[in-house]
Amino acid sequence: MVAEQILGRGIQNAGVLAAMRKVPRHLFVEEAFAGRAYGDYPLPIGEKQTISQPYMVALMTEALDPGPKDRVLEIGTGSGYQTGILAELCAKVFSIERIKLLAERAERILRCLGYSNLLIKVGDGSNGWKEEAPFEGILVTAGAPSVPMALMQQLTEGGRLIIPIGDEFSQSLTKIVRKGNDYHQSNLTGCVFVKLIGDHGWKH
Repeated sequence: MVAEQILGRGIQNAGVLAAMRKVPRHLFVEEAFAGRAYGDYPLPIGEKQTISQPYMVALMTEALDPGPKDRVLEIGTGSGYQTGILAELCAKVFSIERIKLLAERAERILRCLGYSNLLIKVGDGSNGWKEEAPFEGILVTAGAPSVPMALMQQLTEGGRLIIPIGDEFSQSLTKIVRKGNDYHQSNLTGCVFVKLIGDHGWKH
């Protein structure tokens, strides 16, 4: 998967590539889909949610550029696969999932794999995690109609926010970097994610 699909599509960050070689993606999908776990496409994980395609995981992680001392917030734990990738690359991962069943399953898998530098809670990710802020990086794995100010305010100086922005059917993967009280925004690529549900996202 890494050599043919990720490296071949332009991902160059050595840390990201190493993390994706190490984290066993097949453990994060339903058993019926285990044989397709390393294909470059999203797969259902139940509760009307999906595990993102490997290339998108790699692209978002490379854009976030997490360092070994960074504290990173993930919005949308989902399967826990992206959480594991981040845990390989930074000091601590804080992850929020609104669906309790998914949060519990992801945490169980990640603990079994030996990850101790992460914390998962059930809640509204669009509000961020104010008690643990600020963060060097925030990665949102669901599409929002606009950038939640609550998340931007929880970035450190120089902190990066990666988030899909758009309508219910297509979004633009967006990178935001905090410089003092200014936020510099750039668009990375088109994408399609499940909706970010919450106070600062889509309503139910």
